[in-house]
Amino acid sequence: MAKGKILPLLLKLAIPSTIAQVVNALYSMVDRIYIGHMEGVGTIALTGLGLTLPIILIITAFSYLVGMGGAPLLSIRLGEKDYEGAAVLQGNSFSMLLALGVLLTVLFYFFCGPILRIFGASEEALPYAASYLRIYVLGTIPVMISMGMNSFLNAQGYTTLGTLTVVIGAVLNLILDPIFIYTFHMGIAGAAIATVIAQLVSAVWVLILLLFSKKIIIRIRLKDMAVKWYNVKKICALGVSNFAFLANDSLVQILMNLLLRKWCVDIATGDMYIGCLTIIYSMYQIFFMPLKGITQGTQPIAGYCFGAGDYGRLKKTVHYARICSMVCATTMWAFFMLFPKQVAGLFTTDATLLDTCTSSIRIAFCFNFVLGMQMVNQHMFVAMGNAKLSLIFALMRKVFVMIPLVLLFPYFMGAYGVFLAEPVSNIITVVVTYICFSRYMKGLLQGQSRRERVV
Repeated sequence: MAKGKILPLLLKLAIPSTIAQVVNALYSMVDRIYIGHMEGVGTIALTGLGLTLPIILIITAFSYLVGMGGAPLLSIRLGEKDYEGAAVLQGNSFSMLLALGVLLTVLFYFFCGPILRIFGASEEALPYAASYLRIYVLGTIPVMISMGMNSFLNAQGYTTLGTLTVVIGAVLNLILDPIFIYTFHMGIAGAAIATVIAQLVSAVWVLILLLFSKKIIIRIRLKDMAVKWYNVKKICALGVSNFAFLANDSLVQILMNLLLRKWCVDIATGDMYIGCLTIIYSMYQIFFMPLKGITQGTQPIAGYCFGAGDYGRLKKTVHYARICSMVCATTMWAFFMLFPKQVAGLFTTDATLLDTCTSSIRIAFCFNFVLGMQMVNQHMFVAMGNAKLSLIFALMRKVFVMIPLVLLFPYFMGAYGVFLAEPVSNIITVVVTYICFSRYMKGLLQGQSRRERVV
């Protein structure tokens, strides 16, 4: 972390994290692919599954609140050589994930029906959505442990082990999905069962590593699990930007579902557009996961450099991260713009839905090549422990910019205006984050230069 060449080190950490993030998308992607091809009911079942995504995002958001809040702090503690403080942070994070997992399980299991209706479920789609969600939420604690605690493996530099966490679960889900859906004739409920089993196995793998592996520098110890509120505040303060990022996604997706209902002429058309949005969101997952992998691979280096006060090395790390992220984003953007129908065909064979998706995907992704820059700018504030700015930028893209646009554009473009709001918000946000991060980095370097002159 301190003296290795930056680009090889970044690639060493980022490539496994990127693979892990891409494979992580398979958890839900595989469900949607198999469900969308269910004979006779694939399109409406896919719509039902899409209605559960805001709740799944909320569960993921809480795991990121703790994992992405605690892990950068752990990297900073390691940079400061404070190993005891790092162990306490990790233990407190584990306790927080367990407590939040219990609360979310109870809430969503017993109130999923009313919540889904509020989110825009039609009477035809509701049974599919409820059937999937009631089973999925039983795996809330395992998914929070596997996602949340895996960040602590990555933060200690064990990104290969972190990648295996995700690969194990995704491969198992890929194998179990067709067995439960088709062989056992369980349909959408079978997809949920397969996902829960896969998440449970991933959680067990993470716990075995963090509890017993002698390779791990900082392990979970019972004495570190006693909650210290000042740690909880620090973890939440730093993790809230990642939480807000996904919570905003959940909020916006609910709003988009409701607006698609409003701007479609009948319930059947509304269900079709929500099914289209489900496919677009799946493509967004594919798009974002490599970018998240790059930023997660960069964060341990950036956090270590920030904790050690080596701002020149920190600046070089960010520079290389931006290049990697922008190349990745531009490549994926070009592919989705050139082959939207072929990608949508992974999820459905419905000719009407495919035609709708082809035009909608090109609208939804038209400016997304800029997201590589935006992701690095936002997440480096997290790596440096700046909770305030990371939260502001997490809220900006979805809440301050996209929500007004998604309410306005349909008046001019109908349902397609719902899809245009996100790419326009991306352009605005990347300009603002670039300017602010550049000024912040300049301030750090000037402060370091003044201190060196005094010494």
